[in-house]
Amino acid sequence: MTISTEVFPSASPELLRSDPATYDNLEEIITNKNGQIPLHKRFRAVFTLKNIADEKSIDILAKAFKDDSALLKHELAYVLGQIKNPYANPVLSSVLDDKTEDPMVRHEAAEALGAIGDQSSLNILEKHLYDEHAVVRETCELAIAKIKYENSKEDLESIKSIYTSIDPAPPNTKIKSIPELRDILLDTKLPLFERYRAMFALRNLGTVEAVLALAQGLDDPSALFRHEIAYVFGQMQNPASVPALIKTLENTSELSMVRHEAAEALGSIATQDCLPILKKFKDDQERVVKESCEVALDMYDYENSRELQYADGLGNK
Repeated sequence: MTISTEVFPSASPELLRSDPATYDNLEEIITNKNGQIPLHKRFRAVFTLKNIADEKSIDILAKAFKDDSALLKHELAYVLGQIKNPYANPVLSSVLDDKTEDPMVRHEAAEALGAIGDQSSLNILEKHLYDEHAVVRETCELAIAKIKYENSKEDLESIKSIYTSIDPAPPNTKIKSIPELRDILLDTKLPLFERYRAMFALRNLGTVEAVLALAQGLDDPSALFRHEIAYVFGQMQNPASVPALIKTLENTSELSMVRHEAAEALGSIATQDCLPILKKFKDDQERVVKESCEVALDMYDYENSRELQYADGLGNK
């Protein structure tokens, strides 16, 4: 999970769908058929397909899982979940089942199955509750809890939010106190699903106090949890989170999936103090961090430009 800026193509999805050349051009970009297309442009094309959001888009996104970039593949899985069409379940299940795939990609496939929310996915998610990789196990736990929650007979809590993403857990709407939500967030004895609900409640509150509470979660023992905090900071785009994100990106002993999320969050926030740190790590030894800084620098340029849309995957940038 990653690019948190809400983005839309410069042309309407209906207009793009009406032109068959759209799909051919986007497939050529995303699959990098000529081997010359920079990663940030491929990302823009991925998000253009996210907004077209039909079965042709899913088929094109599925083809790109042959790529050797874990960052790109994890983004493909994220977008398939956000499209929320069960048509994507077979490819996501295949990615989750592939033990040779990067755990970061497999985690995102599991989360995407949870985002789609089809009960038919419970079997494969339960199968991987005992996976050798903690990030996969924990993501399957969350996805199962989310699917069961959404399909329960209980009255589901809802809240209007400025964020349109499909999250791994719904926000806790019953508790408004930031200290109480922080206590839930940091209580490692609680189910991960409840802690995530506190996380998204704090995100929706959006204050500096909420940011500082969330920042404490970057010391959590779970890498999955830490990476989700960084993702949430990218959504919030609150400059108060920049020091914590810089500290995370600078920590070369931190897992790359956490550092990568911190890099993309900094690109989304795009204040002047974000630029030097992204340039510093654009040649990082960890490929996923290096590539994330490349994408984040493109996001930084977008946020500080007059471009109307990030997901202009057919543009000339």
